[in-house]
Amino acid sequence: MRSFLIGGLLPLIAFTAIEEIYGTLAGLIAGMVFGVGEILWEWRTRGKVDPITWGGNGLILILGGISLLTAEGVWFKLQPAILEAVFVLFLWGSLLLRKPLLSSLIRKQRPEFREGLPPAMESGLWGMTLRLGIFFALHCVLAVWAALHWSTAAWALLKGVGLTVSLLLYSLAEGAVLRYRLLHHKHGGVLPQKS
Repeated sequence: MRSFLIGGLLPLIAFTAIEEIYGTLAGLIAGMVFGVGEILWEWRTRGKVDPITWGGNGLILILGGISLLTAEGVWFKLQPAILEAVFVLFLWGSLLLRKPLLSSLIRKQRPEFREGLPPAMESGLWGMTLRLGIFFALHCVLAVWAALHWSTAAWALLKGVGLTVSLLLYSLAEGAVLRYRLLHHKHGGVLPQKS
């Protein structure tokens, strides 16, 4: 999730800052240079490049190239929306395959769940995967609207701070609901009383 939120952020910041002062062409070039730089930095420091970094920055380079050819910065600005749409497809596709992405991630990261999750937790993660897909679908629509109609600064704010803060608040709410359901299920549908 960290890679999804932070990956490709530096090129978008560079685009925004340079575009404001020197215009769209300079902003596009700066964003694309920072995209290549982010890939090279991750490869040099980690010895590998995360697939999300490849995807996000590859998309920056492709859309940046289209923007350069058409002299329209809007193509570059669509990168966050396209990444979010792809994430929605992964989330909802995992439900169609009956292997919710969030369940798979927990099984992979927590050895005690490799054989399976408790039924209440599995059920909660199905719903959470569906709702997370809805969250990103709505944010994707907002990101497209921002790319087409908002100023570059407002669009960048949505990509950087807006997505991070809204996802954090959403995650806290989902975590509270999941904990409530697990506690409710553990005690046979009756919540324990405080003494």
